[in-house]
Amino acid sequence: MRKPIIAGNWKMNKNRDEALQFVYAINKEVPESELVESVICAQAPVLRDLVKRQGDNLRVGAQTMHELDNGAYTGEISADLLDNIGVTYVIIGHSERRAYYNETDEKINKKLHQAFRYGLTPILCVGESLELREAGDTDNFVKDQVTKALKGLGSEQVKELVIAYEPIWAIGTGKTATSEQANDTIKGIRGVVKDLYDEETAEALRMQYGGSVKPHNVDELLAQSDIDGALVGGASLDPESFLTLVKAGLK
Repeated sequence: MRKPIIAGNWKMNKNRDEALQFVYAINKEVPESELVESVICAQAPVLRDLVKRQGDNLRVGAQTMHELDNGAYTGEISADLLDNIGVTYVIIGHSERRAYYNETDEKINKKLHQAFRYGLTPILCVGESLELREAGDTDNFVKDQVTKALKGLGSEQVKELVIAYEPIWAIGTGKTATSEQANDTIKGIRGVVKDLYDEETAEALRMQYGGSVKPHNVDELLAQSDIDGALVGGASLDPESFLTLVKAGLK
């Protein structure tokens, strides 16, 4: 039985005061972490503040990190720093990072290795454009992304990984893949992992759906056989909305 995981990706939203108010509002309401994992991924300057104030059942994640230990990389964040301040999750390979900052599959693979070196749990994002979906190339494209991202990782590492399937055409657009479409693609990813490793690894791997997940559609998505959680953007910015999403993982 895979434990559900709901992660909010705040992107470039919330200042320090707003972020702390959010955490104070949800800390006592978040379900027990043994039942469902609740994660907030925030902007780098507030991560330590959030870690210091997270309750027993809430965890904090970063939205990106660099693949090297240190060096002359102005504006970047190291895995060493994230680990040092108590961050436990990190999003890697989000489509916005791929599109706006030219993150390649090879760089994403290096980041995954680096995250595991420092004991961080990566949330690996994969997903296709609308053009690829309409051309019927979703499965091949996502398979290629997953295969390149996992290169050189051991099965025990992959078991600890979280993969978020986020069709690019559904991010922030109000469009959502149907629950069946999302589940079919995620089931396909599980099949890719089985082929690369083994059935045990594939069945242990947790996978989220992301892309306009809202309180009104989360139950249907989480009811699917292979969807273990959600990576949520806009709907994670409101405390009440986030709690609704997290509590959906209990059903």
